[in-house]
Parts: sequence; C-alpha cells; structure tokens
Amino acid sequence: ATGTKDATTFLRGDNTFAEAGGGIEEIDNWRITADTTTNGYITANWERNDANDFAVLGSGMSESSGVWTFPSTGKWLIFAHGEHGLNNNSSASFNIYTTIDNSTYTFRVSGATETSHSSSITDSNCYYIMNVTDVSNDKVKFQTSGYSSGATLRGNTAQNETSVTFIKLA
Repeated sequence: ATGTKDATTFLRGDNTFAEAGGGIEEIDNWRITADTTTNGYITANWERNDANDFAVLGSGMSESSGVWTFPSTGKWLIFAHGEHGLNNNSSASFNIYTTIDNSTYTFRVSGATETSHSSSITDSNCYYIMNVTDVSNDKVKFQTSGYSSGATLRGNTAQNETSVTFIKLA
C-alpha cells in the first residue's frame, strides 16, 4: 500500500491510504420571532435558534433582510418548516427560492397546507438540496404565498414555530 498509515487514515480499495473524510461540517437553525400575515419574502424577524440545547456547527449562515448567505461551498440541505394559523377553508404555502447570480430568484419548492375548519394550526415542510459553488452569488430566500385574510405564519422567540435548517452534506 502507498500513503501514510496512521490513526486518521484508512486503506482504500485501490490500496492507498487516505484521510478519513465525511461527516457533517455545518448545521444551523433559524426561526422567525413574530407572526406575519402577508404574502411575500420574509425579510424581518429572523433569529438564530438560541435554545440552551442547540449549538451551531461550523461558522453558520448569515442573513440580511431575508437574503441568506452560505459560509462555504458544497452541497447544502435546506429544510423549511412553516407553522400556519389558518381559518375558514384557507390554505398557505412556505416556499424556498434560490439564486446563482445574487439577483434572479427562482422558485424551487413549496410546503403547502390547508384547512376546512374555522380555526386550525397546521404545518408545512419542504426541503431543497442546493449545490453552492459561489458564496457571493448563490443565495436563498423564503416566502409565504396563498395567505388570505386572517391567515398567519407563526413566529416565536422562545421556540421553533416557523424555522429553517441548513446542513452542509458534502
């Protein structure tokens, strides 16, 4: 075999020693801190999860006016969880939009929910895997749509009602 054999390497199928790789390098979790009742991009009231049992892994995401910047290139799992207050046969969506030119955002996926009750709390979830190749231009935004009178995307500073999670997979 070729290469250096030690506690941090493994023997590959081609008979060479290589550094053990893999493992998640980045995890971050954010939430909105206040309810919103409008359709559109969520540009305010974001905070990083500050629960005593959560800790960012890596350097974490940054957010400015609802535009999210990745700390490094790679394959990123973006998970969006919306908690909706709905009423009177209403529906709502929590959506992920991405850009690769820091300008033109493209709809990627929607988490939708609806109710036939006079008042309900419902959840929607969606996820997208983004290949981030340029941290200056590859960005993500989150949006609400389909909100009618009385519908609410729920936010809370003490717990994750509506939240987004970012995990760097590779």
